[in-house]
Amino acid sequence: MRVRVGIIGGTGISTLLSRAVEKNVKTPYGKASDKVLLGDLSGKRVAFIARHGKKHEIPPHSINHRANIYALKSLGVKNIISTSSVGIINANIRIGDFIILDDFLDFTKKPYTFFDKFDKKPVHVDLTNPFSPKLREILIGVCKEKGYSFQEKGIYVNTSGPRLETPAEIRMFNNLGADVVGQTIVPEVILSRELGIEYASIAVGVNYACGISEKPLSYEEVEEGMKRKEKQLKEIIKEVVGRINS
Repeated sequence: MRVRVGIIGGTGISTLLSRAVEKNVKTPYGKASDKVLLGDLSGKRVAFIARHGKKHEIPPHSINHRANIYALKSLGVKNIISTSSVGIINANIRIGDFIILDDFLDFTKKPYTFFDKFDKKPVHVDLTNPFSPKLREILIGVCKEKGYSFQEKGIYVNTSGPRLETPAEIRMFNNLGADVVGQTIVPEVILSRELGIEYASIAVGVNYACGISEKPLSYEEVEEGMKRKEKQLKEIIKEVVGRINS
């Protein structure tokens, strides 16, 4: 069975796969975050990568995004669904909401690209629709059918991490129109576009960002927020994978 769907996210999602085997995929860009887990889901062969490693040992700024995306591409993946936790900036979004991202602001401190040099001609990928309209439509349809609380759109601002953002930075991002903040999605969506892979992401609003929240933020809060939504998130991913036809 050909691998056409890739999933990038937390290790909890990996439990969805049956007949799973680990595969060490070599890339020109070094090691991926972990071995790729190949398994069956909703009648399809799926490749899964734990973004931060099995034990969440890789901080955001150290993730080898190029190796992760290249590894999936080399296995034949044409569609990637990613999951992530985000801090909420837009007060209209509630804690626990799913957000189907549709655009982004990039505040990372280093470029992420496969084009370190131009071999034959300049390459500047178009990002008019950064996230795959096809996959977003499927995600939105599944969330509607299941009656989950979600946002059909969301502008994601990516920072480098691992530190959290300051209240002044969050005010700036808010003024620029950002809805949520995180530290991992933008490299993935850019690199996927460069390799011609359809990419979409479903985020979980786990807390309010610094300066909006009335208390200091902690990783424990993020972890607890994701655990509360894990069952619903798995149901969404399972259904979405089954509806991807190419």
